[in-house]
Amino acid sequence: MNVTTPQEGPWLDDAAGRLIRPYTVSGGRTKPTTALDLLSMVMATGSSPQTHMGPEHSLALGLCDGPTSVAEIAAHLRLPAVVTKVLLSDLVDCGALTARAPRFHANPTDRSLLEAVLDGLRQRL
Repeated sequence: MNVTTPQEGPWLDDAAGRLIRPYTVSGGRTKPTTALDLLSMVMATGSSPQTHMGPEHSLALGLCDGPTSVAEIAAHLRLPAVVTKVLLSDLVDCGALTARAPRFHANPTDRSLLEAVLDGLRQRL
């Protein structure tokens, strides 16, 4: 049985999958104390949490050296978005992370913005 350690990544078994339920990571909590969107950007402040945090908190904090979206962190941790939001919210509450709501263009249906996105997609395909 090949089990990764918490320092290497989430507790996974190659054959069985996740060894602990995702909501165990958040202590069963499903509501973050900080309002976070999937596109919210979080970034480490450089200060360490003063209270004991679980290994997933440490992994999440390690992913936040630069501005990183909540969705990206959830994908790296292989956790549901709501569980990731609770973990990140804990880190914001203790001062280890800052969070910024996503910024949207003043007019999201602006034709020039949509054309720029389309041009970028065409160049990649």
